[in-house]
Order: sequence, then structure tokens, then C-alpha cells
Amino acid sequence: MIQDKIRELSGNIFGGVVANRRHLHSHPELSFHEVETSAFVAKKLEELGLEYHKMADTGLVALIKGDKPSNNVVALRADMDALPILEANDVPYRSQNSGVMHACGHDVHTSSLLGTAQILTSLKSEFGGIIKLIFQPAEEKLPGGASLMIKEGVLENPKPQAVIGQHVMPLIDAGKVGFRAGKYMASADELYVTVKGKGGHAAQPQQNIDPVIITAHILTALQQVISRFADPKNPSVLSFGKVIANGATNVIPNEVYLEGTFRTMDEKWRVDAHIRMKKMAEGIAESMGGSCEFNIMKGYPFLVNEEKLTASTRGHAEDYLGKENVLDLDIWMAAEDFAFYSQQADSCFYRLGTRNESRGIVSSVHTPTFDVEESALELSTGLMAYLAIKQLGN
Repeated sequence: MIQDKIRELSGNIFGGVVANRRHLHSHPELSFHEVETSAFVAKKLEELGLEYHKMADTGLVALIKGDKPSNNVVALRADMDALPILEANDVPYRSQNSGVMHACGHDVHTSSLLGTAQILTSLKSEFGGIIKLIFQPAEEKLPGGASLMIKEGVLENPKPQAVIGQHVMPLIDAGKVGFRAGKYMASADELYVTVKGKGGHAAQPQQNIDPVIITAHILTALQQVISRFADPKNPSVLSFGKVIANGATNVIPNEVYLEGTFRTMDEKWRVDAHIRMKKMAEGIAESMGGSCEFNIMKGYPFLVNEEKLTASTRGHAEDYLGKENVLDLDIWMAAEDFAFYSQQADSCFYRLGTRNESRGIVSSVHTPTFDVEESALELSTGLMAYLAIKQLGN
């Protein structure tokens, strides 16, 4: 059976996949600066005899063509960038680039896809069709490497019938994976707001236009955008995590600066909410004698897993891993630029368990102590190879 062949191959290459992951983890690079990472991936593809071409500067795309006749195409995606975080793990493979860390598992995604490529290359006689390998830069930073690669034609020549991606999840034990059909992850927009007034002595408020008070009213009122205008059936989040009022105990400042995020899972409502937030904030400020500059940096769209593709992919995962190791996922209000693929093609984005409580590997992504249970790399390479072959119709 093809499962047995894939399991054997994934076991045989496991040590090399771990070595690749540790190399990448030790040499992380920030979004749009994945020069050495890209060169490392290119070298590994060359060793497999795979031709590749570059996209979005540091991105790479390669094709594996099966020997059997078929015109079907499936794309597999991995992201390569790291985060501006100082690693706190005391491990032999800790980051050698101070202040930069693979704290979101992209080293796992890239090394896993390289391993999957190795398996698929060995099994070309077993399947028909084309598997497109996408090694993508800059998932962590707007406008997102996915959007750039799509603009440069990554979903064309040949056009995939399906795009599949996986992402580590430290909430799930290693050895398990998770799926959710339909809407899965949120859109994410960045909000940058400046509330302007007239500063002065805090003991003479009648001579001033207090931007702090105006800001307080704006922050409170904006929550009505969620509680009174959003459909309760549509998840929405509006949060402000940064407020700077550079006054003092006896000084009212001239302006207050805010930064926040807006997230939802409906593109029509997203546009409407942008208009409502801006109009409400500007109106409140003007009514209180001040002014407001409300700037929205539009981020990634929401991520939707196509129902039929996700159902079949989940079924194949159950065949490979056993039903007990395939879990249901809840909606996740974080954002991912894989969403750009899901807006353009039938897509499935699933989660790879990397947790191991017995070894203390429990930290969340985007933290200085994030790490993974590396045994998950054997599963990640084999499963994705199996999913690709099955989605090609073999």
C-alpha cells in the first residue's frame, strides 16, 4: 500500500528532516530578508534534481511530475520567515541571529515540505499529475508573501485544483492533526489613530481641548461597532493594545496616539465596519472640539477551507493516521496569509500537533520559549505526501 511506502520513507529521512529544521531554526531571517533560507532550500531542491524558479524575491516554486498520465495539479505551501523575538530556549539549535527567532514554526513547515518533496520524488512512479511546491517568504508581515506570489503567478502555469498548507499548533499533542471546514481564521486589519486636541495645564481644563477625554469616549463608543452593528453570528474582534498620551499629572497633552486591530470573517462587513469606525471616531472628536486621524492598514483576508476539499483531505488524514488522531478545530481569530490562496483557489489549511507536556514543550507560538516536539516531523512529511498523492486522484 502507498501508505506503507510513505511511512517507511518518512521514517528513513526523519533524521535529515530534523537536521534541516535545526539548521533553519539556528539561522532565522525576518520577513522579506530570507536570503540564506532561500539559498538553503534551493540547494536541497537541487540535490533532489528538482528545477525551481524564484518569486517574490526570496520565494521558490518547484514542480514534481508523476510518471502516470494525469493533468491534475495540487500545490503544497510552506512559509520561511521568522519573527523579531529574542529566543529564550537553551537548546543546541537556538537562534544564532540575536533578536530573530523561528517562534511560529516556519522552520518546521519548510523542513517538512523539503522532506515531503524527497518522499514524492522517490514515488514518482506511483502517481500521476503535478505537485507544485511553494516555499513562500514573509507570512508574518504585510502585505504578505502569499499576495506577492499570487500577483506573480504562483497559482498559474500550471493552475492547481487545490492548495494545501499545514501549520504547527502547540495546543495539540504531537502525533495528531486538526481540521476545520469552512471559515477558519480571521481577516486582520491594523488601526492607527491620532486624536488631536489642545494641551495645557491640567488645573485649567477650560482653556484646553482634552484629547485624553476624547480618546476615552472614542474607545468606549467604538465597541458599539461590534456589539450593536455586527451580526452576532459573525465573529468580530476590535481591540486597542497601544495608547500613548504623553502628558503628566498636571499636563494635558496635545494629542493621543492609539494602535489596534480589527478582525472578522466576512469581507462585506469588514468594509462596512471600516467606514463605521472611522466615521464614529472622527464625529466624536469633532463634537468635542478636537479632531481625529483614523488610518486603517488593510491586512490579510479571512481564511476559508473549501468544504469538499477539506472533507476529503480529512478523510485521507484519518486513513493515514487513524480517526483517533484527527481532531476538530474551532474558529481561530488569528490571521494567516494563506488566506490569500483560499480566496483564489480551493484550499485546505490544517494544524500539526507539536505539543509534548512530558518534555515541557507547551509554549504558544510567538513567544521566546516556543519549541516543537520533533517527532512530529516524521508525521508532517509523510502525511503531506499522502494527502498530495490522494488529492491528485491516485
